[in-house]
Amino acid sequence: MIELKTPAEIEAMRPAGAFVGRVLNALADAAKVGVSLNDLDALAHRMIREAGATSCYIDYHPSFGASPFGKVLCTSVNDAVLHGLPNNYVLKDGDLLSVDFAVSIDGWVSDSARSIIVGTPRAEDQRIIKATEEALAAAIEAATAENKIGDISAAIGEVAADYGYTVNTDFGGHGVGREMHGEPHIPNAGRPGRGLRLRPGLVIAIEPWFMIGTNEIYTDPDGWTLRSKDGSRGAHSEHTVAITPDGPLVLTARD
Repeated sequence: MIELKTPAEIEAMRPAGAFVGRVLNALADAAKVGVSLNDLDALAHRMIREAGATSCYIDYHPSFGASPFGKVLCTSVNDAVLHGLPNNYVLKDGDLLSVDFAVSIDGWVSDSARSIIVGTPRAEDQRIIKATEEALAAAIEAATAENKIGDISAAIGEVAADYGYTVNTDFGGHGVGREMHGEPHIPNAGRPGRGLRLRPGLVIAIEPWFMIGTNEIYTDPDGWTLRSKDGSRGAHSEHTVAITPDGPLVLTARD
């Protein structure tokens, strides 16, 4: 069921969004050569405790997950593109790291992701990160009242096509509120003018993610991490956005 939030409820979602943005900034600063994925997860876990927030991931166990997630971050490195389960992997020079993070504060959820290059950048990694960020910006611009879900999806797909990337639509954006994942589903490709009409009060996570050489994925033996089928790298950008009469409001903006 799709629930529309009141203006007061959207205001109540701001603290979670601001906190998620702060944590992602701290993680980007901490993601250095020699730091492990578990180190990053521990940093986020400490910040959650200090803020009195609640992780949306640690007990998360959807049908596609092998077991409860058990960590507070998704950390996807190189050919890992989504749902990366933190482990003892130590970051190396040139790694492409995507971090996805969601928490609840006072019962309201925010969800966001960003991609980071560790150390020396590769041009192709910079390009795919730029593509996901441009797709996210285009999708947010399309997230206005009276537009439709298809307008958001089409905006993402058009940027991917401009860069020469194909799009996997198995996983995409979603409704956000009291729970992390709700209706509507927002594919990362689609046709404009189709689907649910956007109304003020709708809060959604918009999350373009692309892979350099394929649109096919497989599940790692850890039961969670999704990897590109051809071993190519991927990037992921995400914000939680409220539809308002005055236009889209990005709740997870990173100052």
